[in-house]
Amino acid sequence: MKSKIGIAFEKCRKEKRPALITYTVAGDNTKINSLKILNKISKYADILELGFPHNTPVADGGQIQESSYRALKNKIKLKDVFQIVKRFKKLNPYKPVILMGYYNLIFQKGEDNFLKNCKSSAVDGLIIVDLPYPENKSFANKCKKKSINFIQLLSPTTSRERMKKIIQHSHDMAYYISMLSTTGGKLKVSSKKILENYNKIKKLSPKKNLVIGFGITEKTISSLKSANGLVVGSMLCKTITNSLKIGQNPVTKLGKVVYNLKKKII
Repeated sequence: MKSKIGIAFEKCRKEKRPALITYTVAGDNTKINSLKILNKISKYADILELGFPHNTPVADGGQIQESSYRALKNKIKLKDVFQIVKRFKKLNPYKPVILMGYYNLIFQKGEDNFLKNCKSSAVDGLIIVDLPYPENKSFANKCKKKSINFIQLLSPTTSRERMKKIIQHSHDMAYYISMLSTTGGKLKVSSKKILENYNKIKKLSPKKNLVIGFGITEKTISSLKSANGLVVGSMLCKTITNSLKIGQNPVTKLGKVVYNLKKKII
């Protein structure tokens, strides 16, 4: 049986466009608004990434940290993250949701309990930033047994031999980090160079769904649309921040932003 993530990529391939993958932080700016945002942007996004708020992130830039801070200030807990996903999935059962975060939350909960919560909330995939290959093999296998995609990460400094192993152990999707930076950094390399690196990885496994993340905005997204999928996160977190500063409804504003992003890749 194909996963919802795999089906989403198939649909995009038929439509000859990349999958639009959005990232927002669970509980930003409130639990209710977080759910409303997911419902709104799911009309245009193909896959939704939802971050667990974290007070010591290693990969997140300033915009996502600010989103996390707002969520943590609202006292959001891991159980609330699962509740948001569960409520979203009741209304949108076929839209894939990927949780993204750090391993210590899983460690505290216990891997088996965490995956049990993922399954009961209908989570489709996991990105655990600080659990790299090969240390993630055991947990990735547990995910596979639960039909949850564990998404492996690749970077510009990943060696060819290591790439082969990571891709071999990846599930329905792998994630290419476009540059050596935290999220939200301005693209330090050209879109042409990013795609050169991306295509080298694709040659190792042409059928693997490979997405690009980090530094993607409405200004750069159309130049990368030959990829299987494109992740936009920091720009969306910044949109929430700016909306709140001027008293706008972040749900409405984010819906317009994601709609415009979609228009640039079709």
